[in-house]
Amino acid sequence: MAKNRSEPRKLSTPTPFEQARDELFSHILRCGVLEATPEHQKEWFDDTMLYLAERYVELDEQQIAELRVLGERYCRPVVGRNAPVAANV
Repeated sequence: MAKNRSEPRKLSTPTPFEQARDELFSHILRCGVLEATPEHQKEWFDDTMLYLAERYVELDEQQIAELRVLGERYCRPVVGRNAPVAANV
């Protein structure tokens, strides 16, 4: 049985950092950055970080740098295993 809540749920408003992060990830997916060469990715991130800094004036330089790190990590390919993992039987 479900519990009855005595108070309504509070809606949480995303912070400017969370909004910028979500927008960055959305741009990465829409712009095809994942398939770009590292040189083009760097250029794209340079331009996009300038755009996000202008759009989200609430963010400081450290937060913009953190967004870039998150975005660059998101664009890295998944590291595959060199050797197959054997099951212990």
